[in-house]
Amino acid sequence: MAEQEYDPITGRQAPPFCLPDAEGKKVCLEDYRGKWVVLYFYPKDNTPGCTLEALQFNAAIEEFAGLGAQVIGVSGDSGGSHRKFADKYSLSILLLSDTGHEVIKAYDSWKPLTIFGKEILGTRRDTFLIDPYGIVASVWRSVNPKGHAEEVRSTLLAKKSGSG
Repeated sequence: MAEQEYDPITGRQAPPFCLPDAEGKKVCLEDYRGKWVVLYFYPKDNTPGCTLEALQFNAAIEEFAGLGAQVIGVSGDSGGSHRKFADKYSLSILLLSDTGHEVIKAYDSWKPLTIFGKEILGTRRDTFLIDPYGIVASVWRSVNPKGHAEEVRSTLLAKKSGSG
């Protein structure tokens, strides 16, 4: 899915957070003030779409770093799950655990989902591009993981060059 035409969070201060990484170390959005942040929410480690998305962001990690951006993936999975997921696929992207779903809810990414005909609450696959001042610059909702990392990279490039 392409970038949204309008999302109420665009242009606003990104909701702050501090969450544990795979090793239990607290990571806060404020730690990245002065850098761009690609914050993406995903439903579950080791599932096909989430793995594809993580692998694509991971493959572009140096390009994002070269553009002054930190990629952060967040799901409701535990740190142990993230560690196994990262080890299995040699991921170097930063994965954070939001087991209570507080941050996922703050970004309005905790939604009813239909899985096998049954409606449950879960994490929607959403991505937020946050500028160096902590303002949400772009939002993608319910993304298709295939090619999404490139879409985000292109938008970041355009925003940095002033044409986005």
